[in-house]
Amino acid sequence: QVQLVESGGGLVQAGASLRLSCAASGLTFRRHSMGWFRKAPGKEREVVAVISWIASTIDYADSVKDRFAISRDNAENTVYLQMNSLKSADTAVYFCAASRSLGASSRLQTAYAYWGQGTQVTVSS
Repeated sequence: QVQLVESGGGLVQAGASLRLSCAASGLTFRRHSMGWFRKAPGKEREVVAVISWIASTIDYADSVKDRFAISRDNAENTVYLQMNSLKSADTAVYFCAASRSLGASSRLQTAYAYWGQGTQVTVSS
């Protein structure tokens, strides 16, 4: 049974930093591309950042480029999202997702077979 558990969310002021973690179990982590997505109130869920199996391909939404960094530790079965210079527009529930085995990284949510429950990030202005 695949489980993805996010942590690290919270309430911060604009300009602060947070680091989200997503611990994966029940799968061969190194074979799965991973992604971070977010859903803000009243908006559809959108991609934030994605990373391929061995981090050879990394992609970011334009809104977070140069502020956020995705990384992974295949030995620890964990993917991270370092978020710097946070803005009120970054307020959302953040989800991590895993592709099907050997799946390519993609901005498309349909490319991801497994999802975590999400962690709330709230940025006050």
